[in-house]
Amino acid sequence: MSTREEHDDLVLQARDVRFDWAALPLHWLPGQPMATHVINVLHLLLPEGERWFVRTFREALPLITDERLREEVLGFVGQEAVHAEAHQGVLDHLLAQGLDPRPYVAQSEFVFRRILGERPALSPAGRREHLVERVAIIAAVEHFTAFLGDFVLNADGLERSGAEPVMLDLLRWHGAEEVEHRSVAYDLLRHLDPGYLRRVRSLFIVGPVLVHLWIRGARFLMAADPTLPAGAKPTWRGYAAAARRGVLPRLDRLARSASRYLSPGYHPSQEGSTRQAIAYLASSPAARAAAH
Repeated sequence: MSTREEHDDLVLQARDVRFDWAALPLHWLPGQPMATHVINVLHLLLPEGERWFVRTFREALPLITDERLREEVLGFVGQEAVHAEAHQGVLDHLLAQGLDPRPYVAQSEFVFRRILGERPALSPAGRREHLVERVAIIAAVEHFTAFLGDFVLNADGLERSGAEPVMLDLLRWHGAEEVEHRSVAYDLLRHLDPGYLRRVRSLFIVGPVLVHLWIRGARFLMAADPTLPAGAKPTWRGYAAAARRGVLPRLDRLARSASRYLSPGYHPSQEGSTRQAIAYLASSPAARAAAH
């Protein structure tokens, strides 16, 4: 069942949300610095990553011949632009608290602007091929972000652990929009290249790269945290304990989700629920404030 069939009247819209970080503690999961920083890697990667999504999809717009898909891509672009700015606000807050994220962010900028950026010197055919490759990468990334969005919408362990309410709303607002627009990148890829090989190849590239970047990001944040002892590092044992508490996703569930992407009959609507996402967006404090 596609997202359209699940909620046929869905129109993707950017919500001009605002978050006040003045009261956010450095460890917004009380007593869980490692789990806090594993999740905080989102803030390191997403501002530049989502700005790259926006640039790539804008470049793809002239190639779209399906008017409904074009409208969905424009909605996706609007949502991702807001996501980037929302997470940028957390980075600014971390810096004010004595944790300087800029060295890692500079590396993210190099990846998304130089390695994965536009290549105007290529021939027209080469530029199209490079563009479709980037769309395929985004479709694979969006599979994982939909998984994470579904996780955070259902992660009761975050409440039980006393997660700071504004951060929890940011994560769930963002997660809900990831579920809401989870089919757009995939549908755009299928529009530009309906084949199976590119889709599968992109997952085998994206999966290991995301794991690597996440581990490096968690290590960076713990090393840069001025409140932790020198040499503090994330551990797999610590991750497993946090997953049992329900504050981080279980890796076996992530692996099963990734395997679904390999199925020839896969569609992103298999991940999460549009109805649940819309229901959260109707109750989110930030989204409700943006609507008035």
